[in-house]
Amino acid sequence: MTPENTKTLKKENKMGIMPVKKLVITMSLPMMFSMLVQALYNIVDSIFVSRISERALSAVTLAYPMQNLMIAVATGTAVGINALLSKSLGEKNFDKANDTANNGILTTILSYLLFVLIGIFLVPVFISSQTSDKIIVDYGISYTKVCCFGSLALFCQVTFERLLQSTGRTVFSMISQITGAVINIIFDPILIFGLLGFPKLGVTGAAIATVFGQLCASLTALFLNVKYNKDIKIGLKRVFNINDEVIKKIYSVGIPSILMVSIGSIMTYFMNRILGTFSSTATAVFGVYFKLQSFFFMPVFGLNNGIIPVLAYNLGAKRKDRIKETLKFALLLAFIMMLTGTLCFELMPDKLLTLFNAGEKMIKIGVPAMRIIALHFPIAAVSIILISTFQAFSKSMYSLVVSVCRQLVVLIPVAYFLAKTGVLNNVWWCFVCAEVMSVSVSIFFFKKIYKEFIK
Repeated sequence: MTPENTKTLKKENKMGIMPVKKLVITMSLPMMFSMLVQALYNIVDSIFVSRISERALSAVTLAYPMQNLMIAVATGTAVGINALLSKSLGEKNFDKANDTANNGILTTILSYLLFVLIGIFLVPVFISSQTSDKIIVDYGISYTKVCCFGSLALFCQVTFERLLQSTGRTVFSMISQITGAVINIIFDPILIFGLLGFPKLGVTGAAIATVFGQLCASLTALFLNVKYNKDIKIGLKRVFNINDEVIKKIYSVGIPSILMVSIGSIMTYFMNRILGTFSSTATAVFGVYFKLQSFFFMPVFGLNNGIIPVLAYNLGAKRKDRIKETLKFALLLAFIMMLTGTLCFELMPDKLLTLFNAGEKMIKIGVPAMRIIALHFPIAAVSIILISTFQAFSKSMYSLVVSVCRQLVVLIPVAYFLAKTGVLNNVWWCFVCAEVMSVSVSIFFFKKIYKEFIK
C-alpha cells in the first residue's frame, strides 16, 4: 500500500473500512445495551406506579400516546438529521454536516414550544376522552402535563445522542442514555413515595423523575458532543444560522418518520378506548404488555439505529457489498432477539405480570393476552430491519406507508370488530394480523429499493 493510500485510509471513517459484522456490533451494541437499559427503567417506572394502585397504572397507560407523540417528533426529526449527516460525512461534505447538526438543534427548540402549547390546552381533553373514572383522569392529567412542560429535556437528549450516533460515537451515546436511565430509576421511588425527606408526589413524582433523568442525559450528551465529537462543530451562533435547504432535507426524511411513529400514538389511543369498553383492568394489561415488550423491541430498535448510519454512509460511498452484508447480519440478530421474547412471553406470562403487582383479575386477563400477542415478535423483527433501509436511503415515506397499513388499516379496525364479539381474548389477535400485513408491505418496498439503490 502506498503512503498516499495509507493516508486516505486513515482519513476514512470506520463505517467505510471496518469489517461489516464487527462494524454492526460496534455501532449497534452500545445502542442496544442503552435501549435495554431504557426499557428496563420504563418497566421499573411502571412497577413503582403499580404500587400506588391499578388506577395509577391505568393512568400512565392513558398518558402513553402523548408521550409516544413526543418521542415520535424527537426521534423522527433525529432520523432526518442522522441520515443527512451520515450521508454528508460519506461524501466528505463537512460544511453540510455542520449545518445539519446545528440546524437540527434548532428544530429541537421548535418541537419543545409545540408541546408546551399542547400541555396547556389539550391534555385534559386528551385524558378525559379515554376514561370517565375521575381518579384515573386526575392522575393522567397530572402525569402528562409534567411530561409536556419538561419535554425540552427529551428533545435535547434524542438530538444530541443522534449526533453522536451519526458520527459513529455510539459508546458516548450509550453513556448518555444510561445516565438518564439510572437517574430516573433512582429518583422514581424517592419522588413517588416521598423518601429521604422528599415530598410524596405519587404519579406526578414518576413524571418528574422521568424529566429529570432526560435532563441529565441531554446535558451529558451535549458535553460529549462538544468535547469529543470532532466530525462536527456545534455552537449557539451556528444553531441560529438558518439553512433553509438543510432544514427542508431534514424534514423531508424526518416528517414521514414522525408520522410513522405518531401512528403508534393513534393506535394506543384507540386501543385504550376499545379495551376500556371491557374494563380498566384490560387497559392496564395493555399498558403492562407495552412496557414488557419494550425489553425485546428496544434492543432491536437499537440495532436498527446502529445500522442506519452504516447503510447511509456506504450508500454515499457506493459500497453495495457492505450494504448487503449489513442487512443480512442485522436480520439474523433481530430474529434471534425477538424469538427469545416470544419464548419468554409464552413460558412465563404470569411471572411477568406479578412484577406489576397484578391481582387475580389482571393475571386472568393478562396471561392469554401475553401469549397471543407475542406470536408476532419474530415477524416484527424482519419489518424493523427492512424499515432501516427506507430511512437510510431517504425513503421514509415507505416506512410511513408500512406503519399506516399495520396500525390504522389493519390493527385498529380488526381490534374494533373483534371487540364486537364480546370476547376480550379475541381482540389480542389484531397484533398478529397487523404484523403479517406489515412484513408483506415491507418486503414489497424493499424489493423496489434493492433494484433502485443496491442492485
